Parts: sequence; C-alpha cells; structure tokens
Amino acid sequence: MTGSGLPLEGVRVVEMTHMVMGPTCGMILAQLGAEVIKVEPPAGDKTRSLGGMGVSFFPLFNRGKRSVVLDFAKPEDRDTMHRLLASADVFLENFRDGQLDKQGLGAEQLRQKYPQLIIAGHKGFLSGPYDHRPALDEVVQMMSGLAAMTGTRDKPQRVGSSANDIMGGMFGVISILAALYQRRGGHQNGADIRIGLFENCLFLVAQHMVEYEMTGRKPRSMPEREHAWPIYDIFDAAGGDRIFIGVVTEGHWQSFCREFGLAEFADDPTLRSTTDRIMARDRIIPRVAEVIKGWNVADLSARLDALNICFSPINRPEDLLQDPHVLRPGGLVNNLNADGKPFRVPALPVEWNGRHIGEGLKVPVLGADTDDVRAELAQQTISSTGNAA
Repeated sequence: MTGSGLPLEGVRVVEMTHMVMGPTCGMILAQLGAEVIKVEPPAGDKTRSLGGMGVSFFPLFNRGKRSVVLDFAKPEDRDTMHRLLASADVFLENFRDGQLDKQGLGAEQLRQKYPQLIIAGHKGFLSGPYDHRPALDEVVQMMSGLAAMTGTRDKPQRVGSSANDIMGGMFGVISILAALYQRRGGHQNGADIRIGLFENCLFLVAQHMVEYEMTGRKPRSMPEREHAWPIYDIFDAAGGDRIFIGVVTEGHWQSFCREFGLAEFADDPTLRSTTDRIMARDRIIPRVAEVIKGWNVADLSARLDALNICFSPINRPEDLLQDPHVLRPGGLVNNLNADGKPFRVPALPVEWNGRHIGEGLKVPVLGADTDDVRAELAQQTISSTGNAA
C-alpha cells in the first residue's frame, strides 16, 4: 500500500469477520488505502467455500486484504494476535456478544489493553432487548417492514441483494473514519463502535415511519403505493421489451406530450397541474401505454434522452456487463481471485481526484501472508508505554 496516494495509507486494520457486513467494511477500507489483515482460523473463513448465490461473497468482499491464519488454541498464535492488535489502528469483528471474551478479545478487555484502538463490532442489533439475538439480512428486512414495503403485507419480499449487510459495512466505515478523525485531532483514546444490522434497516424505512408519524396514514407498499407523478411507470415497448419512464416536471410533461403526439393531454384545461394529472392517471396511463407500445426501446431511449426525461430499460444484473456506461474506462475493475482466475467487478462508487478505485485487487489465498506478517511483527519495536501483549 505504500505510495498508493490513497487517503488511508498507513492505517492498519485487523479484521476478524465473516459473511458480508464485516467483510464489506474491511473491503472498503482496503480500497481507500488501509492495510487490512484478515485473521482466519486454520479452516479458513467459511464463506470461502460457499456455492450458489454465495459463490461471490468471499472474493467480492475480501479483495485487497492480507490473510493470516491463527489458531487460538496455541499460545504463540494468541501472542501473535495481540502483537497485531498492539500495532493496529482498527479492529473489525462481527461475532455474537461474549464469544470473543473467551479469547481475551472482548471489547472491554481490548479497551483496557489498547486504549487507542478503534473497535468496530458489526452486530445483529444495537444494545437493547434484542441485542442477544443473531440476525441475517432477510430477518431484519422482515422485522423492519422493508420486506412488506418492497412486496406487500400479504406477500413480503426481500430486496434482491445483501443491501443491509453492505450498508451496515458502509456505516462501519463512516464510524471508523469519524473515530480516526477524532484521534487525529488529539483525542487520546480510540472508540468502541457498535453497528446494528436491524437499526441499519430501520434507517432505510425511516421515511415510511415518519410518514405515518406525520399523517396517521399507513404507508402503502411499493406495488400498492399512490404515485407522486402522473407518469412514473413500466411500459411495454415493441418487440416484447419493457421500459420505465418518469415524467416528473412541468417541462417534462409538456415536452413528452408534444414529442409523442399527446396534444389532447397538453391542451386539456383539466390537466393544468401535476395534482390534476395524478388524479387523472386512470385515463392518462392507458393512452401513454398505447403510444409507447409502438416504439422500440432503442429509438424510444434516444428520444427520451434528448428530452432529458428519466428512463431505464428493465435490466438484469448480467445485462450490465454489456452496458456502455458500466464498460466505460474505470467502470469495471479487474481483480484476481484466490485461485488465480480474473474477474470484473464494479469500481468503488466514487472518483478520487478523477481516479477510479479498486483496479488490480487480489483475493488472498488462505494464510498467504502469515509468515510475512509474523516477520514484520518481530521487527517492530513495541513501545514501553504502549500495548505489548
């Protein structure tokens, strides 16, 4: 990482996490320039061997890290772990409360031994009545009401990705950056941070909770919702394709009606305001659908783009591997899996001084860095007033 020019260069992170939320946090920190040392048991992180929909978990969320294998049944490996923590700025974990205490690695134990260490625990719940429970992305989507809003109350539907796990890792990064900034400002101690998967999902549905708080009306799910715009729908196009179109401003309404031969709507005195049009969706949408069905998606997209009207084809994830914007220079980065096979992945969704982040990252082979890290630790001088094990 030396000379990377990335903002977290020189920050050392020790990670003991698995699955998605904790590893996401470490992966983002690594892409921002931190040295992330992933401590694995002798058998390795269990997600290394997942198949099916989990086949991407380990390579995707563990790129750019170093892998160290430690067996805590061995005194010398416990000593190595403490030497690592003494040299670290951040410790990431996502174990159930109490599990790491048995290894002498609980938050309170670490805070006493390494007062400057930033500890980020990715948990199912923040402190409270449920903090003893395990949690999964789909569990908290059901608990928080997100699944009922994505589907319906009768047929709840989870979001089609590990959205909460990934967002939980992002909140971990945000909190760690805040703690690093605080420490940089002269604050002597680290921080004990707890990130809750359930509360993360609660944050996502806050808009619906506040809607109910303010109006007393139960929010409608996405399939049942009241539309806020006159045209904000999926339409069938020629050839069996479909397209989403969103007409949301007065200018868009006028240009859309003019472009697609809908003068009867543009000139209708009963459709002067957006509210008028929303109330008249029952007669507007069938007529618009009739017009759109005569267009192919390519020509329609070009016309809508020229009008600066929001639109989208109805893509699947695999379609994006042919999308011209995704394929622009830096849109996809080339990484290398632990088995030596290359794979492409979307770049971190930021540009740093015009630079895309994430090119050339490698997924570590199990234990590949154990010997090197042991040698580096042996050469480091432990401060006499600091945190020797």
